[in-house]
Amino acid sequence: MAQINFGGSVEEVVTREEFPLEKAREVLANETIAVIGYGVQGPGQSLNMRDNGFNVIVGQRKGKTYDKAVADGWVPGETLFEIEEALEKGTIICFLLSDAAQIELWPTVKKALVPGKSLYFSHGFGVTYKEQTGIVPPADVDVFLVAPKGSGTSLRRLFVEGKGLNSSFAVYQDASGNARTKCIAMGIGVGSGYLFETDFYREVTSDLTGERGTLMGAIQGIFAAQYEVLRENGHSPSEAFNETVEELTQSLMPLVAENGMDWMYANCSTTAQRGALDWWKPFKEATKPVFQKLYDSVKSGEQANISITRNSQPDYREKLEVELAELRDSEMWIAGAAVRSLRPERN
Repeated sequence: MAQINFGGSVEEVVTREEFPLEKAREVLANETIAVIGYGVQGPGQSLNMRDNGFNVIVGQRKGKTYDKAVADGWVPGETLFEIEEALEKGTIICFLLSDAAQIELWPTVKKALVPGKSLYFSHGFGVTYKEQTGIVPPADVDVFLVAPKGSGTSLRRLFVEGKGLNSSFAVYQDASGNARTKCIAMGIGVGSGYLFETDFYREVTSDLTGERGTLMGAIQGIFAAQYEVLRENGHSPSEAFNETVEELTQSLMPLVAENGMDWMYANCSTTAQRGALDWWKPFKEATKPVFQKLYDSVKSGEQANISITRNSQPDYREKLEVELAELRDSEMWIAGAAVRSLRPERN
């Protein structure tokens, strides 16, 4: 593993230099990797592994998602099967269904976990909150995870571009004595940029905090607050959206991703620089208590309980659509659709 200095804290990470794709192929040469679920992470991970030369099959129920798998080149009866058959054929079971769907399917998956097989996750939720989910793996199988730090769509897009999405990895149970090596090999196989080690508990607590925080919840809240202030003070939808979202996502964030926020502060106008330096600490002071409250809610298990309870309700989809419509039909995101349609590449 490579040692990297993260601002005074030294951390060991796995890169493709010390664990190349060829080594990953050797480690998993005799494995049949069964990807169960073709929703959010399933397509990106399975397609990347297939393109990287691994023996991959997909397990998916018949329907729209099954048809998508066929369109992506998975062949019924050869590399695409009903879930039960894929579970039987697979030696590494990639359990990539949603958390709620994992709870429902777990009895079926558990029956297929005979000694010598491996159980792979991309989220620590099911195992960490086993009292609520009932997901308790048998003691005679390896259990590990690789969690790409982004959507399956991003994982696939970056892979096609010859890049990689960073991932965490963790071993929950090492029955074979080789679980960690297999886990890292899987991480390389799915297209990770580099891999950093964690455990199932830390993965799920950081992930739930991030999703509800800066990755989605907080950023939408901040977008909405600034957009509304601008609109309430007479700015047009186009001006409010461009100053709130478009400039950030299309111009600044790509530069921050390449060079860091410190570089951005050093390379903007003196007026922007002065304002950013003056205001970032008040925003931190205002929001840190909210983030602490969020983290405490995650740590206590409250967020997991809310997710399990609400997502398992029979009318969940209907309620979800109402909540999503509130975002989709808001003026800000209607303006966003209009602005995106005017980007040069769309014309």
